[in-house]
Amino acid sequence: MKKLLLLLLLFPGFLLAQDCSCEANFLWLKKTFEENDAGFQYALDRKGTAEYEKHTALYAEKVKSITSPTACSTTLMEWLLFFRKAHLSVSPKDNTTATTVVSNSQVPWKTYEISDKKLQKQLESAGEKGFEGIWKTDPYTIGILKTGTGYVGFIIAAPGTNWQKNQIKLILKPNATHGTYDGEFYMRNYATQHFENAELIGKNILNLGPFMLKRVNPKQEDSPEIQLYSELLTAAQPMIKEVNKNTLLLRIPSFAPSNKKAIDSLLKTYHNQITSTENLIIDIRGNGGGSDGSYNKIIPYLYTNPIRIVGLELYSTLLNNQRMEGFLSEPGITEAEKKEIQKDLAMLNANLGKFVNLSGDNIVYTQKMDSVYAYPKNVAVLIDENNGSTAEQFLLAAKQSRKVKLFGTTTFGVLDISNMHFVDSPCTTLTLGYSLSKSFRIPDMTIDDKGIQPDFYMDKSIPKQDWVPFVVKILNND
Repeated sequence: MKKLLLLLLLFPGFLLAQDCSCEANFLWLKKTFEENDAGFQYALDRKGTAEYEKHTALYAEKVKSITSPTACSTTLMEWLLFFRKAHLSVSPKDNTTATTVVSNSQVPWKTYEISDKKLQKQLESAGEKGFEGIWKTDPYTIGILKTGTGYVGFIIAAPGTNWQKNQIKLILKPNATHGTYDGEFYMRNYATQHFENAELIGKNILNLGPFMLKRVNPKQEDSPEIQLYSELLTAAQPMIKEVNKNTLLLRIPSFAPSNKKAIDSLLKTYHNQITSTENLIIDIRGNGGGSDGSYNKIIPYLYTNPIRIVGLELYSTLLNNQRMEGFLSEPGITEAEKKEIQKDLAMLNANLGKFVNLSGDNIVYTQKMDSVYAYPKNVAVLIDENNGSTAEQFLLAAKQSRKVKLFGTTTFGVLDISNMHFVDSPCTTLTLGYSLSKSFRIPDMTIDDKGIQPDFYMDKSIPKQDWVPFVVKILNND
């Protein structure tokens, strides 16, 4: 016995070695997801056990031959997409990325060799610039040149990352069917992000699905409409602009918790102007969500009548409840907040394996305010297919106001299963993100895979850069 104990102390890695293969990670991820995700059974009920087993068998074979951590996480993400299209994630851990994915000394990455002088000369000699040029999307500066029928994008500078000069950052390939360009953008950890329909907006903005690049060189003059659109869509922080004497425009690129302070500060600064201007446009295009608390200060400017908010239930498991335990150690938490969290945690732990409504029997609660601002009289919210999660929760509240109309296209549709939790694999080679909550809107008013429709549909005959002028005309009865 003493000999065994000595071996355990001296050689723990030898005796406790774990299988860190992609197949082992898949088995861990599958078990963890099945036992803890709030939407697992919901997806199974809709799609059927037979389809799930068929899907899983296919991926169980795929993972057996995968050795790359990046390829493994990509494949596991494909397996997860059976359940829903968002509020899911699989990503290699930083320690894995640094040693097996990013390090140039161990894993060579494809490059496009060209000198700065030759690049500049080629750009100067190019005719219609199109996609060719030098582009910026923080922290990357990327050169894009035509190669054959497509384009290649390569690193010029990437401070703070492991990316090296001339490494290929993106590729564009022609889509003969649609007459557009599709492609791949390689993420910070070299994982592949596919996109469709690369779109040049004006002369200086390149939209590659979820990525927005600004032309650095050779920069060309754009129309005022394009310049405004560029300013709005590339804004990293919330901003307010005066469109005309009757109309203000509030741009909110994200409801991320880190943006709450900036949003609240902006509204405080412009409060008098907002409450004395007839029209307000709130542009949340591309806003993928964040935290409900980030939009709380916006609601009073929209409010006309009590707002009904449908609640949710949390799926209680030992693993899931760790997130609630983590809240107790957050800096700045008050004693009152601690007591509330401890109360919720006790309720969750007493109901393991069940869905728990922390609000008791209340499925819907009503938000009431003491006053209604006379101004703004009219509020237009600009929405698009990239709005999801908290952005959609904001829209469900906003559209109950008599002042508010939604303009744009149908949103992404990812809200019913939400509240993500992140856990590391046993080998700490990847992180799984899954969901803890299910909305009481299911099944009567689901948002997932449907989205929220606008009151005014902005069809393709209205270019995106013309959305603001179009809405201004309607609000001003022009």
